Amino acid sequence: MRPFDYARADTTSDAATRAAAGATFLAGGTNLLDLMKLEVMAPEALVDVTRLDLHEVEATDESGLRIGALVTNSDLANHATVRAHYPVLSRALLSGATVQLRNKATTGGNLLQRTRCPYFYDTAAACNKRDPGTGCAAMEGRNRILAVLGASDHCIATHPSDMAVAMRALGARVVTEGPDGGRELDLGDLYRLPGDTPNIETVLSDGELITAVILPPPPAGAQSYVKVRDRASYAFALVSVAGVVAVEDGRITSANLAFGGLAPMPWRNEAVETALIGKAPSTETFDAAADILLADAKGHGDNDFKIPLARRTLRRALRELCERAA
Repeated sequence: MRPFDYARADTTSDAATRAAAGATFLAGGTNLLDLMKLEVMAPEALVDVTRLDLHEVEATDESGLRIGALVTNSDLANHATVRAHYPVLSRALLSGATVQLRNKATTGGNLLQRTRCPYFYDTAAACNKRDPGTGCAAMEGRNRILAVLGASDHCIATHPSDMAVAMRALGARVVTEGPDGGRELDLGDLYRLPGDTPNIETVLSDGELITAVILPPPPAGAQSYVKVRDRASYAFALVSVAGVVAVEDGRITSANLAFGGLAPMPWRNEAVETALIGKAPSTETFDAAADILLADAKGHGDNDFKIPLARRTLRRALRELCERAA
């Protein structure tokens, strides 16, 4: 590990100012420290934000939840309101990593964690995300876990978060603070697709710190998180589906779906949801939705299997959700 400077921030504005000057935010460190040890990331300075007042889960005036960016994954998954009214989020969090990691990982850090593409972690390999302009070794290499949606000719990395998938299905918004003030944006708008600049992963500006996530009021209908992975614990999703579905009089009346393991960001396609509204739950209905989801899907050899797997996983998730909602 290379030498670096370290400072603790006492306020969000102090943290933002230090980061704007070149420092990297440090919270739980469950991803960052690994990347520093491997010299995938080599920040010259770290600013520790763990002492900031961002550790609370609070009700909003709109009957939703405000989740501080430093709330740990364990605390959020086990929060009484989350378990009772946002079970898809609790289930997604509990399906990710180990207890020890969940005890350290934070809400803000989880949203911003880096891809687990093996070539991103291998500094001897070509990787446009780590070293722009060097190429993408994954295109013709070991790409089993990588993206089939939203990728580009420059990068096929996937976003690894389970939590972000559930939050996107719930319509979460992200609150930030930076040197020039704060803003609030839809979680889906936080991320950038790789295009020809896969090294730029979010719309956050230099020094902009995520301070909270806002969940809207609990949605009507059944909630579920279905995750397909290589082993039962501590494995990233090959395909995951976070869903909220309501059924009345034998017809689907609302559907909110987000997908993990398929794309460079937690993926949502509103056309998939629209195709379900007003339809009776059936294999034909579910397959029609899957056709829309996967219309532009593209495999790269080892990950070709993800396309039929995504269809089966969506079908399973929708069947479970509709049965429970009815």
